[in-house]
Amino acid sequence: MTALNRVPSLMARAGTASALTIAAVGGSIVIPGVASDASAATMGTKALQVAASKKGSPYRWGATGPNRFDCSGLTLYSFKKAGKKLPRTAAQQYNKTRHISAGNRRAGDLVFFHSGSSVYHVGIYAGKGKIWHAPKTGDVVKLQKIWTRSVWYGRVS
Repeated sequence: MTALNRVPSLMARAGTASALTIAAVGGSIVIPGVASDASAATMGTKALQVAASKKGSPYRWGATGPNRFDCSGLTLYSFKKAGKKLPRTAAQQYNKTRHISAGNRRAGDLVFFHSGSSVYHVGIYAGKGKIWHAPKTGDVVKLQKIWTRSVWYGRVS
């Protein structure tokens, strides 16, 4: 059960009066396990939704959307729609993110594929070891399992 699926049971335990009181004073409900940085989570979640909405769009080297993408073009486009400007290439995007460990990754973070110290591919982490990405010429934007351990993670803030 995800944290979001637990909201109704948490609300039931907290009671309607408590929820109404929180809403009346303009507060927010804190849910354990959900992002600690709400603005980054919202931006990452929005970018993830944008990328997912481009499922099936053809890959084209150098393309930044809205109908064709290369890998960094998809991430650039998705975050732009979420309200954040990213640089053009995967390596430049890696240099502009806050680097995080695999254990701290969350949906909406960027996944950078590397060989040695060179970043060569990027996608948006979707959870459960999968990313949305534009893989290669002849392919389309799709959800795919991360196929290697040679990845770094970055959070857009």
